[in-house]
Amino acid sequence: MKLLLTSGGVTNASIREALVDLLGKPIADSTALCIPTAQYGHPAVGPGVRAWQFISGNADNPMVDLGWQSVGVLELTALPSIDQASWVPLVRETDVLLAAGGDVLYLCHWMRESGLADLLPSLTRTTWVGLSAGSMAMTPEVGEDFIQWRPPNGDDRALGLVDFSICPHLVEDGEPGNSMAEAERWAAGISGPDEDPDARPWSARPLRRRRRSPR
Repeated sequence: MKLLLTSGGVTNASIREALVDLLGKPIADSTALCIPTAQYGHPAVGPGVRAWQFISGNADNPMVDLGWQSVGVLELTALPSIDQASWVPLVRETDVLLAAGGDVLYLCHWMRESGLADLLPSLTRTTWVGLSAGSMAMTPEVGEDFIQWRPPNGDDRALGLVDFSICPHLVEDGEPGNSMAEAERWAAGISGPDEDPDARPWSARPLRRRRRSPR
């Protein structure tokens, strides 16, 4: 799987160019499925209008409204109740998965429960575009600062598809978001792997919030 991990979506020309490069073809020729699931688990987002804004392409974060050939919805909480034959082929033939922000552990939980997490390694031609929590889900660890919800089994691990952790929404001091000082405090709390002392240490990286460029 190819990964484009963003803080705020496809907010400028360089991120858009990176997306097209990963797709290997124009956005207008590419199919997408959007995943709103993370939004339901976050107290500041939750179900309701914010989920509709993301799915409909009316959110402030450019994801669904980029001019895809087609866009569908992949709601992870629904997948365990339906046969895999009804959704796995659809995922396999789709060019890009667009993962909304929200609560990262809620997203990871439903990726595991639905079977999508197990499917990801086989999606070698698919691009995952993450927005905030949708990006953090690919990391090994998110840190206590970004945990609002925990699964019933208490598991606070993310999926670990990359070997670094992410602090999203990095901003200049005094602006809304996470300052560099806050990001450094967060990074100090990232433990890294403890099951294999010889493994390469994880790193912790801030993602800066970029201004949205005209499209």
